[in-house]
Amino acid sequence: MSNLKKFSEDTFASDVLQAAGPVLVDFHADWCTPCKMMGPVIDEIATQYGEDLTVGKVDVDADPSIAMNYGVMGIPTLGYFRDGKLVDRLVGYPGPSGVRAFVEKNSHSGVV
Repeated sequence: MSNLKKFSEDTFASDVLQAAGPVLVDFHADWCTPCKMMGPVIDEIATQYGEDLTVGKVDVDADPSIAMNYGVMGIPTLGYFRDGKLVDRLVGYPGPSGVRAFVEKNSHSGVV
């Protein structure tokens, strides 16, 4: 079962910016084919990392101001947040191994 969350304007501050641990945010849209391709990988990561990493999605069509606040110009974009700050991003879909490498790099960066 996936631990994937849905972030919105109402929940972004509490679920992402004030989170006790790191958060992976998938900025996506329902019409975006690469976003759909990345979806199963994001689900796997949410399940694999469990409580060590909060994983969720922001629909840029439903909540465009969140995307604008973080300079998301193209989708899919993954944002890695730590201590209320965006510390890294991945734009585009590099395939499953590229997404996993991005998460691993940030998860093992020494600051959890």
